[in-house]
Amino acid sequence: MDHGNRRQRNSPASFRYTRSMLRENASLFSADNAGGEWVTAYCDGGSRGNPGPAGYGVFVEGADGNKLAELSEFLGKATNNVAEYSALLAGLEWALHNGHLRLRVVADSELLVKQMQGRYKVASPDLRPLYDEAKRRVAKLDAFRIEHVLRGKNKKADQLANAAMDRGTGRKPAPSPAKPKDSQQQPLKGYVKNGVVHLLEGELPEGMFVKVTPDRQ
Repeated sequence: MDHGNRRQRNSPASFRYTRSMLRENASLFSADNAGGEWVTAYCDGGSRGNPGPAGYGVFVEGADGNKLAELSEFLGKATNNVAEYSALLAGLEWALHNGHLRLRVVADSELLVKQMQGRYKVASPDLRPLYDEAKRRVAKLDAFRIEHVLRGKNKKADQLANAAMDRGTGRKPAPSPAKPKDSQQQPLKGYVKNGVVHLLEGELPEGMFVKVTPDRQ
């Protein structure tokens, strides 16, 4: 979640310096420099009030698309950006702890992604220590990349972040909508005449397969 946060672009000189740094540390962003499979951490953080009750969510999946982990934590009072960085740090910590050293991070915070890519400066004193710690953890990986997506493509992490805020504030999650009753599952009565089943009431769609249970009355 990235709600109207101010972003500060690097000057052309500092951007060239950042690209030079990335070339010198290309092993952190290479897809071919290490063994093992890539895992993907979908990260999201949010704050209700900015600052306000905050939480993060991380959904981790393997190269085959299967779920590996779900991380979710309430942070107390914090900003959106602090929550976003907290999600990133949690994903990095999980990957390192579990020996997954090729990590792809997906986030819907443009600020977070572009700061980690070196394209935006980190001017906030609240974010600087989180950014520095994230860089230290990235340096321990064999390979790393981070990508920005729209919020709609980060739904699982968003749900986990909202669940964390719900838990922290004592708010009950919205109930799932009730499923409508399926009238087709109710038994229908009929009779057989000349080998054809005639229903006493109701109807069935054309081409539907049915199971007939004799009822001798």
